Amino acid sequence: MGRRSSGVDTLSDALVSAHRRRGLLSWLLVLGLFLPPGSAGAFGWEDVVARARELSQQAFYPPVAPAVPDWLGKITYDEWRTIRYRPDQAVWREQGLPFQVQFFHPGLFYNRTVAVNLIDDGRLKPVGFAPGQFDYGPNEFASRVPQDLGYAGFRLHGPIKSPGYLDEVIVFLGASYFRAVGRDQVFGLSARALAIDTAAPWGEEFPFFREFWIERPAPDARDVTVFALLDSPGITGAYGFVVRPGVETLVDVHAVLSPRREIKKLGLAPLTSMFFHGENTRRQFDDFRPEAHDSDGLAIRFASGEWLWRPLDNPESLAVSSFEADDPLGWGILQRDRSFSSYQDLETRAERRPSAWVQPVGAWGKGRIELVEIPTRSDTNDNVVAYWVPARAVVPGNPIEVAYRMRWYGDSLDRPPLGRVVSTRRDSGVKEGAQRFVVDFAGGGLEEISAHEIVHGALSMRPEEGVELLGQQVIKNPITGGWRLTFQARPKGRDVIDMRARLELGGKALSEIWAYPLVP
Repeated sequence: MGRRSSGVDTLSDALVSAHRRRGLLSWLLVLGLFLPPGSAGAFGWEDVVARARELSQQAFYPPVAPAVPDWLGKITYDEWRTIRYRPDQAVWREQGLPFQVQFFHPGLFYNRTVAVNLIDDGRLKPVGFAPGQFDYGPNEFASRVPQDLGYAGFRLHGPIKSPGYLDEVIVFLGASYFRAVGRDQVFGLSARALAIDTAAPWGEEFPFFREFWIERPAPDARDVTVFALLDSPGITGAYGFVVRPGVETLVDVHAVLSPRREIKKLGLAPLTSMFFHGENTRRQFDDFRPEAHDSDGLAIRFASGEWLWRPLDNPESLAVSSFEADDPLGWGILQRDRSFSSYQDLETRAERRPSAWVQPVGAWGKGRIELVEIPTRSDTNDNVVAYWVPARAVVPGNPIEVAYRMRWYGDSLDRPPLGRVVSTRRDSGVKEGAQRFVVDFAGGGLEEISAHEIVHGALSMRPEEGVELLGQQVIKNPITGGWRLTFQARPKGRDVIDMRARLELGGKALSEIWAYPLVP
């Protein structure tokens, strides 16, 4: 895994250190999320914001684009994935630009089409669908496809690996989903523009993109800009994305949201992934793979500067964890385990799945980060989602404006700068009714600490009266050079216990905080 360039590091440090000292507008100008004024009548960001605001004043209506035929929704996954957009039809292919656009065909899960437009010097040009743009492979239904069907979504290709070849960088497909990769990754977890009432008893609402506008890049451009119009029964939104491919692919996001009604739980910058089983899972199924997941933990950097790591799990029932995070400095769903031996999967290459880090721009105020884990018996569906929930009321007439930078990458040894959790294992231990946890820490200078030092495992459990701690031990791991924390805990009742631990030496923190629920 390569390191970030010094230019990216400088901007990252500036964002973190100064996001409270400057207004949102200043940083949006730094990030390029506001376009410079164009000629009279030129289409730009302000037009998307105006459309979203106007749409919020109207009753929600279903998309009016041509409907996707029912039979297309019944094709198999193999039939859908053999429908390929012809590379020679790619937008900007003949112009030799550093980016190209290719499209996805409706069908299977994708039963809604989106309008796509190009922006060239402020002028709009709608992109028209034609069946001849696609290679249908062995499928025999090409002649039945409507001539004006439309696209399910699109992908941007850019010079992510070498200047002379354009690889797939980011995909916008399905509802408000999008996903990207860094230079050395394969596609894995996804992001969403917005989450509404996720895991709420009254049901989740899924916003979707109605329309996209893609700005034509300059011949020497290093990034490309996409605008999008979001809609749902409860809210509308204007979104701007600035995508820069690289070792870490950067996606700068700017959103202006206009509620149609009161929304009880709004999830900003949601990330969604798959966790089937890992080293911490109590397996009740057969699988040749030691582990199977696209991500293995949630990381949070709080305003205090503290870092927290919450390993993911596949619970027996729906689990919702909440972490108070006023003005968070960042969070992400990560794939820390980069060893092929942990997965042994030649097809999915889970060790190359990307991590995604969200870095807020500006002070976001009071709120919490929520993690939802859904039980699953296979690795076919995303069952993990994390997002930030503002404490402020989300009501009509009170628009919300946010900006954040997303990093899609393989690994980062300076995130966090202290020692980090590299594995979490558990079993029933040797005490009746107890659970034993074995947590390994590495990095952040831990390897340089002598085994003769007395490293302390600062362990806390809430509520204290609901659990019995049955011994703990911290020892040097002679194999990795890191340190291992081992302890056993026995619940006294039916309450879920919030466990947290970190390594300390002489009262000084050596590691991030490890967090995990103890479920009776």
